[in-house]
Amino acid sequence: MKEQVSILFPPDLEEASMIICWQGDPGKLGSLVSKFLLDHLKARIFGEINPEHFFTLAGVIVEDDIAQFPVSRFYAGQRRDIVIFESNQPQIERYRFLSCLLDTGEYYCRVKEIYALGGISTTIAHTSPHRLMVVYNQPELRDKLQQFELVATNWEGPPAVNSYVLWLAQRRNTPAISIWAEVAFYLAGVGDWKAVKSVLSFLDRRFGLGFDFSTIDRQIKLQNEQLVRLREQNPEVDRYIRTLEVGLSLTEEEQLSLNGSVSDFLG
Repeated sequence: MKEQVSILFPPDLEEASMIICWQGDPGKLGSLVSKFLLDHLKARIFGEINPEHFFTLAGVIVEDDIAQFPVSRFYAGQRRDIVIFESNQPQIERYRFLSCLLDTGEYYCRVKEIYALGGISTTIAHTSPHRLMVVYNQPELRDKLQQFELVATNWEGPPAVNSYVLWLAQRRNTPAISIWAEVAFYLAGVGDWKAVKSVLSFLDRRFGLGFDFSTIDRQIKLQNEQLVRLREQNPEVDRYIRTLEVGLSLTEEEQLSLNGSVSDFLG
């Protein structure tokens, strides 16, 4: 593990809960949630998984002519019971990558449970409630969290990285939950602030973090106002969103049109 994980200093953690935030999620969920958490907890990097073992050159994203290299970093802050892992999803050697993640959590953080976050694009309107859909790896954790408004679901389709996290954690007898926040599909590329708040609200209640949501609420208000202007300017967009608001579906062509219009306007 030593050649794959660099530890800058041993964190002062005790029976920590690990919060996993993946970059590149729909709605920019992972990056926006992790930034808020890191700022609030005044967290700093104490270790990272070396990217050369798990990413190819194809994993380098060029944005505004600047190369964005993959990162996989561990953070600790003011709370001794919370560790944050922020990372791009591994492209190769996924099993070894996740084993390094869990090994580091066990050895340096004494992790007692894992919260793996994710965004999932759905055909909801941005004005609709954004549910949190969850999968547990142990019934005891489900019972522990039953007071929260979480919607238990079964994942269908190719295994997501969080599915592997839950599976490997179960083999180590570590309670884990994957949390999928609904994201309005036409905000998947630009950021869905309402989805971000739904996740942060759960974490706030779960860990008693005392968040001040004023900055998030301003972002939601600004995004809603921008979409109101777009709907006023573009009757077709307004019709599409009104269709979603009443629970009806759009054709694939209509979804593509709405997504393109919103991305161009907000991008």
